[in-house]
Amino acid sequence: MTEKIIEINADKFDEIVLKGDKVVVDFYSTECPPCEALATKYDALSELYGNDIQFVKIFRQGNKDLATSLDVVSSPTVLFYDKGERVGDTLSGGVKRSDMIRNLDQLIHEKRAEEIKKSIKHIETECEVIVLGGGPAGLTAGLYLAQSHNDVILVDTAMPGGYVATTHQVSNYPGFVEPQPGFMLSHYMSEQAKEAGVKYRAAVEITSIDLEKKEIVIDDVETLKAKKIIVSTGSNPRPLGVKGEVKYRGDGISYCATCDAKYFDDKEVVVIGGGNSAIEEALFITKFAKKVTIVHQFAEMQANKEAQKKAFDNEKIEFYLEHEPREFKKHGTMDMEVIVEDLKTKEMKSLRTNGIFVFVGFQANLDGMEDAFELDQWGYVKTDDLMKTNKKDIFAVGDLRSKAYRQITTAVADGTIAAITASRELDNEE
Repeated sequence: MTEKIIEINADKFDEIVLKGDKVVVDFYSTECPPCEALATKYDALSELYGNDIQFVKIFRQGNKDLATSLDVVSSPTVLFYDKGERVGDTLSGGVKRSDMIRNLDQLIHEKRAEEIKKSIKHIETECEVIVLGGGPAGLTAGLYLAQSHNDVILVDTAMPGGYVATTHQVSNYPGFVEPQPGFMLSHYMSEQAKEAGVKYRAAVEITSIDLEKKEIVIDDVETLKAKKIIVSTGSNPRPLGVKGEVKYRGDGISYCATCDAKYFDDKEVVVIGGGNSAIEEALFITKFAKKVTIVHQFAEMQANKEAQKKAFDNEKIEFYLEHEPREFKKHGTMDMEVIVEDLKTKEMKSLRTNGIFVFVGFQANLDGMEDAFELDQWGYVKTDDLMKTNKKDIFAVGDLRSKAYRQITTAVADGTIAAITASRELDNEE
């Protein structure tokens, strides 16, 4: 913590914050990865803005009554005050540097904000390997590299954990008898990699990527330079753009039948989609659920004829063809509602169900790298058996890689192979 930051308790809140001038407050917790990610940004920004704005930290667990009175329910949470009045946005979770700067700038004059920005010093950091993406593949790669005494920095635009962090329960990961919440499995992986020596740049914004020079600029302030890069940015479900989709992802809405179908034994689910994946996954879900309702926008399914026949012959499956979801709602544990529109009549209908599965396709996360790699017909990155791409010293692992199956275990295997290969290459080059 820099000298520009003071730590207070609830008894000093009125004096320092409410009776102060311009104040920013960080409610933090211990053993909190998002708090650790924010701390370095908070320190750096206090050096820039500390002459104009008072930077304050408050330990949330030690000041629960104050936090509750301010509707602070998670860590970190950042609040902004101007002469005792709460202003700007409330920031929480993986707080971005740019969001902090936007709110800090609102507390001071525009001219002063520009002066501060001109004083920002760009820094350069060198390492042996950059791991771009902190899902299971990236975390495993970082772990293996760090344990081999390689200098590795892991970069993620969110908090480490990847897509698995949104998975409700993971029951098929080796080594855990009891099903693990996805976010906890991610946490274990992240902490293990950190303990091994992986350095993190979490909840950052990637300004630019130059795979030829092996340089990545983050937050428009730090250039990371490496000898090798392992790209593990994963894939994401194609968004439906439906209200409630983001809010209930991993909390009523699933994108993986292999992961979550088992939790709907003798229950009802709704499946969105009509392609091969949607129909095949719906058939798999019928092994558990007593009823599966398929919602598809077209009058005919897009899946192959054999899969369609199996679905139409399955007594557990009901179809809403020429319907589209318009909103997802949650009413309680395993009590979901889908509002669908009949595209022929424009009538809105409510479907109550225990869970929702969305299968409208995935897409590789290649922002800023779309033209860098050789891709397969679905837009995934081609590699050889050692995870090498068509670019020298650049590896691709995990769900963005072209392969038959995308599971946590296959991602971990990819990360292992890439890390061992990269580490041995570095040894030989030395």
